[in-house]
Amino acid sequence: MTVLSDDEITSRIQHLAGWSLSADKTSILTSIELVDFVAALDLVNVVGREAEQRQHHPDIDIRWNTVTLTLSTHSEGGLTAADFDLARRINDIAGLDGS
Repeated sequence: MTVLSDDEITSRIQHLAGWSLSADKTSILTSIELVDFVAALDLVNVVGREAEQRQHHPDIDIRWNTVTLTLSTHSEGGLTAADFDLARRINDIAGLDGS
């Protein structure tokens, strides 16, 4: 996998609803608010299965009804197409529009 250029990252993040770029431009993140803790766990379990299938795993933080997901290709030291592909899939799973 190749690390994306700043221009590629800017272009891709503009078309990814609910995601933002980290200050150092090495990761993208989103926070998804759900109805309760059980719903948050359910989302994490579905995302976890998808991530495992792709062998590309987000950093996950659960705070009661809010799940924060951070994507970066650690082995490459930055963002790759795999991060944006998984982010779009996470948006599909979570039912977020505009991904």
